[in-house]
Order: sequence, then structure tokens, then C-alpha cells
Amino acid sequence: MVTPDGIERDITLTSAAARYDDLWVRDAVGESPLGREEVLEMLALGEVIARKAVYGRQLAVRSARRAGASWAQIGAAIGVSKQAAWEAHGKWIDDQAEQHRQSDYQGLDEEQVESLRRLAGRADE
Repeated sequence: MVTPDGIERDITLTSAAARYDDLWVRDAVGESPLGREEVLEMLALGEVIARKAVYGRQLAVRSARRAGASWAQIGAAIGVSKQAAWEAHGKWIDDQAEQHRQSDYQGLDEEQVESLRRLAGRADE
């Protein structure tokens, strides 16, 4: 059975999106009905795309902070308030730290977490 965890490491965002799009179009048009395994693959790919997009968004937020962008500017770029952007980034950092504590290899180690927290600063910056 295809699962997001099973395919996430082996597929890029681009290839996941291309495969998802192919399956979605086939399903939407209905010319070639999807079987159960293909529908489950499409669901798993959708989750992988969402995960990779969230991760990519946070990397872009980090890059924006390094480039000197304020939280107001970052919030505007993603369509939320500066407070919401800052809080989402902080939650992502927390989630990455927890992932590292649980697996000892995924996520962010303590040094990386501290570095990102310094870079994030306060929401009013």
C-alpha cells in the first residue's frame, strides 16, 4: 500500500505534483477510471505535496529573514498577518525540534533550533 511516509523520501515535489496531476486529470475526465490503488496513490501524493510545500514555505521564510525581510513583509507575501506568519514559523521550528528528539536524525537539532529562533526574532521585527 502506498503511504505518504513510504514515498516522501523518494520523490521530489515536482515529480509528486506531476504524478498527482496525471492521476487527477484521469479521475476528473473519467475516460480511464482510476483503480483503488491509483486513488490511494493520489491521496498519498496529495499529502506528500502538502508536506513538501509547508517545508519549502518555511525555508523561504528563513531565507526572507536572512535577507532582512520584516515579519510584516513576510506576512504580506503569504497573505497573513505578521503575527500569524511569525507564529506559524515558530510552530514549524517546534515541530522540527520534536521530530529530531523522536528520531535523532530528522528535523532540527538544538543548535539549529536556537539559530532559527535567533533569526526569527520577535513578531514586531
